[in-house]
Amino acid sequence: MSSNNVESNIRPDADKELVDIADYVCDYEVDSEEALDTARNNLMDSLACMLMAQEYPEAAKHLGPIVPGTVVPNGARVPGTHFQLDPVKAAWDIGALVRWLDFNDTWLAAEWGHPSDNWGAVLGLGDYLSRKAVSEGKAPMTMEMLLHFMVKAHEVQGVLALENSYNRVGLDHVVLVKVASAAVAAVMLGLDKDQVIDTLSHAWVDGQSLRTYRHTPNTGSRKSWAAGDASSRAVRLAMMVARGEMGMPSVLTAPQWGFYDVLFNGEKFKFQRPYGSYVMEQVLFKISFPAEFHAQTAVECALKLHSEVAERIDEIERIELTTQESAIRIISKEGPLHNPADRDHCLQYMVAIGLLFGELTADYYENEVAQNPQIDQLRELMKVQEDVRYSEEYHDPEKRSIANAIQVFFKDGSSTEKVEVEYPIGHRRRRSEGIPVLEKKFYDALHKRFPHRQAQGIYDLCLDSERLNATSVNEFMDLLVI
Repeated sequence: MSSNNVESNIRPDADKELVDIADYVCDYEVDSEEALDTARNNLMDSLACMLMAQEYPEAAKHLGPIVPGTVVPNGARVPGTHFQLDPVKAAWDIGALVRWLDFNDTWLAAEWGHPSDNWGAVLGLGDYLSRKAVSEGKAPMTMEMLLHFMVKAHEVQGVLALENSYNRVGLDHVVLVKVASAAVAAVMLGLDKDQVIDTLSHAWVDGQSLRTYRHTPNTGSRKSWAAGDASSRAVRLAMMVARGEMGMPSVLTAPQWGFYDVLFNGEKFKFQRPYGSYVMEQVLFKISFPAEFHAQTAVECALKLHSEVAERIDEIERIELTTQESAIRIISKEGPLHNPADRDHCLQYMVAIGLLFGELTADYYENEVAQNPQIDQLRELMKVQEDVRYSEEYHDPEKRSIANAIQVFFKDGSSTEKVEVEYPIGHRRRRSEGIPVLEKKFYDALHKRFPHRQAQGIYDLCLDSERLNATSVNEFMDLLVI
């Protein structure tokens, strides 16, 4: 007999969303030369971000083993340090360093994020597995293999973000770092497709991060290590499943208790395209300055106006900023800014720095600079407004622009031209212009952290795709020990 008061305990098939990801990461062959070359550039860019972050004590304090003095046999290296860690903590350190300065790559869609956050899991686990293989007389992973894994990690994170806004239900985008890293980590560990599905189910069932640490009034440094935390959790979950931990097949769709009903207002994920190599090919690089990506073109506009405005600050009547809806929603702020993390997510602050100084580096977010009264003077004169076309073309899959415009009006009735930039230098449409800047960013970061001979050797290797592809992961990571 059956009763309406009795729930069926028939275990369902796995959610299609999990199966599709597992099919992709297990079976898809990445054959896009553009995607793989972009992944190599992505590696250089991410390493540059890691090395630059270590100049800041607030980042460096997080690095190293949880228990000081712990040494892990065959442990993973953390570039720019002497640490040799378990793969879970290595993923945390690497992921946090890549993200710390808000200077790594970006993906903008219905949800935002930074796909290179996945390097925490891919580099940390890849190095550990390679050292373990060598100790057992087996072949290590190569850097070419890691580049393929990163194309897939980018793709999973980015495709899940195209039509689905996690921020609108208060969740942070690092949930997608955890899901993408978990899928790829499971494959790196040699798990079969059913185990990949189990690993993904654990990534979705976890309590997810609230986005409040990115927004006023709670903006703070957690946003700089949240991605490292997510990538390390992904490695931990994959390793648990490797030991036999079971999964939950309907983690997304289970009535009342699944992700959709509990955390996504009962809505199912929407998909614009199948998984392939689209995301890595389209990814946005931050290569000129560390600024939240919705403001990148605004800062470019400000730099163009610097020479015309910097000596006339007291003559300014108003500053009109024209932008996209997403920028208004997440980085347009009035009132006090309490810390560097608060400032690098304030559109008006970043524009003020560009107008005043004609450049923007991470140092400009520090307290010493923020005390300059002219910064808040300019912020108070700014009027932020949406251009509907900017918002529409931001979501257009054939354009994916991130447009901003600035015009400065003076008390004598004169004004600057309205300066508009629709595509930042890190956009796919400006690759030929952007990659030399990316390479210089990498070169400079290496030479600030390592002796010249060591830095030059790493740089030359990374620019030689064939030689880099053939290099074992453990040998590559050994080059980055300080």
